[in-house]
Amino acid sequence: MASDERLPLLNEDETRDYPLYTPKSLVPQSLGPFRDVQGDKINISASSSATTLAEHDSIIALFVVAFDTRSGNIVEWCIPEDTELDGVEFKAMPSGSHTLFSDFVYFRKDNLFGLACFEKMKVESEIERGARMKSVGILSLSYTTLYHHMQFLEKQVRHQLETPGNYSQLLAFYNDRKGILPSDETSETLKAHSLRSTPSTPSRDLVPEMKITHPAGCFNQFIKFFQEQIFVLWKFALLQRRIIFFSPPPIGVVCYRVYCACCLANHSIPNLNSIELRPHFYVNVADIEALENEVAYVACTTEKIFESKSHLYDIYVDNQNVKASTLAMKDLLKVSEGDREKLVKLNNLRSAHKFSTQDLSEEFLTNEEEIINSFFTELNERLFQTLLDISQSQDRQLTSDHMKSIGLDPTGDRAFLMELVEHYGIDVVLMVDNPCCPK
Repeated sequence: MASDERLPLLNEDETRDYPLYTPKSLVPQSLGPFRDVQGDKINISASSSATTLAEHDSIIALFVVAFDTRSGNIVEWCIPEDTELDGVEFKAMPSGSHTLFSDFVYFRKDNLFGLACFEKMKVESEIERGARMKSVGILSLSYTTLYHHMQFLEKQVRHQLETPGNYSQLLAFYNDRKGILPSDETSETLKAHSLRSTPSTPSRDLVPEMKITHPAGCFNQFIKFFQEQIFVLWKFALLQRRIIFFSPPPIGVVCYRVYCACCLANHSIPNLNSIELRPHFYVNVADIEALENEVAYVACTTEKIFESKSHLYDIYVDNQNVKASTLAMKDLLKVSEGDREKLVKLNNLRSAHKFSTQDLSEEFLTNEEEIINSFFTELNERLFQTLLDISQSQDRQLTSDHMKSIGLDPTGDRAFLMELVEHYGIDVVLMVDNPCCPK
């Protein structure tokens, strides 16, 4: 899609001439690699390794959602036909989509992840009230492979608008890439693997594979948008809190913010008393009951009603305005001097990288996303390792010098550090004076 809101997240030279679906042997590389599997079905069994399961670029379901002037959002077509898609019609076509000509959205459906592309086309039809709106989407076991199919979905939603009811290309695509849902035993294997390798606790080797979208600039735009507040989000991500991003449509770029916020907590320190920071991507009012049972997640929405549901979140991010749900959390919203210093260091790294690679051909460039990811991974690992080392020392005393060495402001970040060591159960004695209660 050529929505202006998405252009900053695309490479300048990236083509928009999308191919029609073709068999495996003819598929362009831009649609993502095919896995070498036997036949046209990926059989997922309990004997498969978790890594192999995560790598399978398989489709569990494919669907078309349409807006009907009498019934509202409906699932017009799906394969397999017996797929349980209750609520997907409102995920694939989020609230407010009618104000746009195109958008895309990432979302969750139970234990599956979805990607859908939306488009609106003007038509000379009184029945359709002058506009035809549809979304074409997929469900998969993992969100890390969904971006492979973005271009195909964009092409197909236009195809469905222009030739309604023609599903032959969608059916061929599904038959070429279909997978099956794992058994209950395998689901537990997948869940265990997810707990080990989600953005909250991945190994550094997994970071390049965590991209949810092909376009470059996702993290770059995230930092430009939030500036020094990026480190406020970093603190809440490390504390594994509940974070909701609100924005009017388009929602696609806000789904990127969900992903980036999860990546702020990347580290590979083992044996921490941590929980999974789960990306839910787009949520709506139908998700309220499920979110009430979550203790840590990151999500986004176009529905303003979530702001009044303060029991659902710890921070509510309305574009660049960050709001805490409790007075205790409000102390963590303040940008400290340490945060400003970290932003300067990060921007210096990015500038140095840009300068050092400006004369090199693109194939030799290190992705700026990796530079940013590495910055936060190393920051987190230095922070946790220092705290763990101090907890193993004889006096367990954490001083102002220790805080400075790990990029924290002894005064401005005191409340954050106290929350952090309590959350992870790290036994240290904070020897930094409380500025409100000097000795």
